[in-house]
Amino acid sequence: MTADRIAAACGEARKLGLRAMAHAHASERARAAILAGCTTIEHGTLLDDATLESMAARGVYFDPNFLVLHNYLDNKAEVSGHWQLQRAGVRLYGKGAAAVWPARMAATPNNYRVRDGGDSPMDALASETSVAAESLGMSDRIGPLEDWEGADIVTVDGNPLDDITAVRRVVFVMRHESVV
Repeated sequence: MTADRIAAACGEARKLGLRAMAHAHASERARAAILAGCTTIEHGTLLDDATLESMAARGVYFDPNFLVLHNYLDNKAEVSGHWQLQRAGVRLYGKGAAAVWPARMAATPNNYRVRDGGDSPMDALASETSVAAESLGMSDRIGPLEDWEGADIVTVDGNPLDDITAVRRVVFVMRHESVV
């Protein structure tokens, strides 16, 4: 899409009170989406540091998706700035890998981020819960367990703050107050 079309799409979304997500691999298209007011950037395979800095300055969320994240971490020497910027203000979030991985593998991005990316377990968990809710503009409705009524809860064997791999050992899931 041209920068004008991206601006039109993101502008219309804002007018309607909606959020806009852009799938952008290269910096030029990501910058167009950032300047247009898009809410999130997906993938970002080839984003340069200036683009990530712009994302941080404008509060744009970034979901590098598991495969891109995996690439960043495997090549930290070449792209070290990308991973460091997350700590400098880029709102890194993830949706988990449930859409592409079997259930037993859905926690793999967290394991990888903590083990190889240097994230704290709390940052990795927040990325897929509260920060993901923020990115959707839904943090007032999903994420916190302050109001237990109707909460969806996953219990695991172990404390993921001590051992992030505990998130792969699901004991039970509660959805709408029923164990499923």
